[in-house]
Amino acid sequence: MLSNNLKNALPSTDELPCSDDTPVDNEEQNLLPNILLFLLNSIWATRMDWYFGVDMGVYHTTGINPRVPVVPDAFLSVGVERKKGGKSRKSYAVWEENDVVPILTLEMVSQTPGGEYDEKMEIYTKLGVLYYVIYNPEFWRRDQHQPFELYKLVDGEYQLQIGEPYWMSEIGLGIGRYQGMVAGIGQEILSWYDEKSDRYLTPEEQIQQERQRAEQLAKYLRSIGVDPDNLPNK
Repeated sequence: MLSNNLKNALPSTDELPCSDDTPVDNEEQNLLPNILLFLLNSIWATRMDWYFGVDMGVYHTTGINPRVPVVPDAFLSVGVERKKGGKSRKSYAVWEENDVVPILTLEMVSQTPGGEYDEKMEIYTKLGVLYYVIYNPEFWRRDQHQPFELYKLVDGEYQLQIGEPYWMSEIGLGIGRYQGMVAGIGQEILSWYDEKSDRYLTPEEQIQQERQRAEQLAKYLRSIGVDPDNLPNK
């Protein structure tokens, strides 16, 4: 933990860029992390002690220069304000967040390798990120890895974990993949899971599920001679 004098000498997030301005080379790098964010907004709607950043610079003091960020495709911090001082963050500086480092980072491998398996893994190791997820659905054979890998920091080293969805007890969430629909198109999607490995449904899926239950109930009532549109009042 840095002393107050050292913290005072560090730049504020108002002075720092929000990212490294490196453009993504496929739409999934923005789409899938944002799906995780929107879902988490529903799951943890009443909690105000977390922040999920997408393509945002994380500034820290464990690298060469505190003005040089690492920019995950997404990251989750727990124990920080949803809105820092009531405002949206421009970037995430660990020294402005009570030294809370992200507990999870997500990197999505694209056509242009970005050091996900070596350089960034080393950065996150030094930073102390507990969970590191690498999602590589298209180029995993090229990189000689699996499409979905989750690493946990154990005794200062990342160890590949087995099982999917993988339950992260320190966070209270599981993460994994499923085949779903986005804007009418079927594709593989990342999602959050509960401790029983049940996938958290999106608000739209919850509405659809309730509609199907209502339709099933109406069908059953008709089968026993009851008109669901003219039920007697109590």
